[in-house]
Amino acid sequence: MLEFDRTGAPGPTARERRHHQTRREILDAAWRLAEQTGIAGLSLREVAREVGMQAPSLYTYFDSKDALHDAMFAEGYRRLGDAVTEWTRQIEGLDPADALGTVMQLWIRFCQESIARYQIMFTRAIPGWSPSPEAYAVSEQEFERMVAELEPLGIAGTEDIDLYTAVASGLAAQQIANDPKGDRWVQLAPTAASMLLDDINRRKH
Repeated sequence: MLEFDRTGAPGPTARERRHHQTRREILDAAWRLAEQTGIAGLSLREVAREVGMQAPSLYTYFDSKDALHDAMFAEGYRRLGDAVTEWTRQIEGLDPADALGTVMQLWIRFCQESIARYQIMFTRAIPGWSPSPEAYAVSEQEFERMVAELEPLGIAGTEDIDLYTAVASGLAAQQIANDPKGDRWVQLAPTAASMLLDDINRRKH
C-alpha cells in the first residue's frame, strides 16, 4: 500500500521503511565490529550475529560482502562532505595559512575518529576489493568539492593538490600509526601548511 507525504507525492511504504532501518542497523553493526577487528577482518557472520539474524539473511540487504564495503566506503565520503561543510564555516575570516593549517588539523582529527573508516576510505586494507563505480563516484564528488574549497586558500592546480594530499595524508598516517589518540602530528599541521604555501608561492613567482 502506497503512503503519501504532505505534498501528495508517494512516500516510502512501511515495508520500505523497515528495510531501510534494518539496512541502517547492519551498517552500524559493521562499523562497530570493524573498529574492533580492522576493516579487513570484518566478518558477515559476525555482523549477522550482532544484529540478531542468520548470515544468509544479510543478502536481503547487501548482496555480497563487497556491497557492504561499498556502502561503508560511500558513507565515509558522505560524512567527510558533511565535515568539510563545517570546516568551511570554522575557517571564515582566517588568512590562508591559518585556514589551511586548521583544515589539515581537522582532517587528521576526522581520520582519527574512526580507524575503520580511515582504512576503507584511504588505504588498500581489504585484499582484492575496490569500490564499485557507484561508490567511487561518491568519493570523486567529494574530492572535487574539496578541491573547490582549497582553491581560495592558495591550493590550485594538479601539482598543488597532489602536494597537499600527500602532506595531509602523510600527517594523518603518522598520527594514526604512532599516536592514534594523541595530537603529535596534529600539532605539526600549521607548520606543514605554511611550508606548503611558501613552496607554492615560490614556484609561482
